[in-house]
Amino acid sequence: MPVGMRILDAVAHKRGFDIGWQSFDWSCERYANSGEMMPADGIEQLADFDAVYLGAVGYPGVPDQVSLWGLLIPIRRRFDQYVNLRPCRMLPGIQSPLAGIGAGDIDYCVVRENTEGEYSSIGGRMFAGTDREMVVQETVLTRTGTDRILRFAFELARSRRRVMTSATKSNGIMHTMPYWDERVADIGRDYPDVRVESYHIDILAAHFVQRPKQFDVVVGSNLFGDILSDLGPATTGSIGVAPSANLNPEKTYPSMFEPVHGSAPDIAGRNIANPVGTVWAGAMMLEHLGQTEAAVAVLAGIERALAGDGPRTPDVGGDASTEAFGDTLLQGVLDELEHAAPNSRASQNFR
Repeated sequence: MPVGMRILDAVAHKRGFDIGWQSFDWSCERYANSGEMMPADGIEQLADFDAVYLGAVGYPGVPDQVSLWGLLIPIRRRFDQYVNLRPCRMLPGIQSPLAGIGAGDIDYCVVRENTEGEYSSIGGRMFAGTDREMVVQETVLTRTGTDRILRFAFELARSRRRVMTSATKSNGIMHTMPYWDERVADIGRDYPDVRVESYHIDILAAHFVQRPKQFDVVVGSNLFGDILSDLGPATTGSIGVAPSANLNPEKTYPSMFEPVHGSAPDIAGRNIANPVGTVWAGAMMLEHLGQTEAAVAVLAGIERALAGDGPRTPDVGGDASTEAFGDTLLQGVLDELEHAAPNSRASQNFR
């Protein structure tokens, strides 16, 4: 996070706008000390901000459902961040585990429904610890929730290569997934210029590995989108480079930006975490806030830094620290800004 904030501050200074940071100690460490991931009025504290820049959450000793449901999911739902957007791109200078894949060969976005679906809170457990023990977990798809995520995906595909892939499992899940397929077909009639493909999730996962070049925009329910958007970046060489945005497209509420990779407790404290996912998430934040030219410069700077022979973290073949690699990224971004056109937007202040 310090690397990401330092780079965003440098970009803001160069492009004539300002980011006012306020940090919160909402974390597993806080939970261990106080029994809560965030204070009771945490959502209200965030409501007046333009955006949330979130560090990775989770640590051994704190159950994942506690860290997730105590912080991340309440923010996503209370702020109606119904789009989880996760770019998957083969960056220069990184080796893919897939044979014959080089820079630019993989370039698609996973659009994940982010507020309902399989991650509903409807369900429960009865007769715990007995032979009658039972658990129920309900999947919830509403027409509002399904249609708006599909329209977002179609619009995104229309702005890219005009191919939209739907993740389904209607051959095995007899109610929710046929409904999802029906809504894809119905909404698709409004986008005759976008080619629609539909795959069952099992073969779609195989295609992500066997022929990733074919994808442009992939849309899925909460669970399917979650799984695919980890698999995709893994095929690009490191999940450490993967960003994500939790978007409220209407900007009624603040949106939230975070790396995909989680907190990686196996390397905690070793100062070798890859900052690219966090920096790229910051670029997505700038784009959402209307600073598109600055966002483009950050991503181009990441690519410039990776294409060179400078330091990089172990997950992408180097032995550098997070800070040393961060310095390389910062220089790449500054070099891009030197060649960029002057800022076409008036000065803005973000919080």
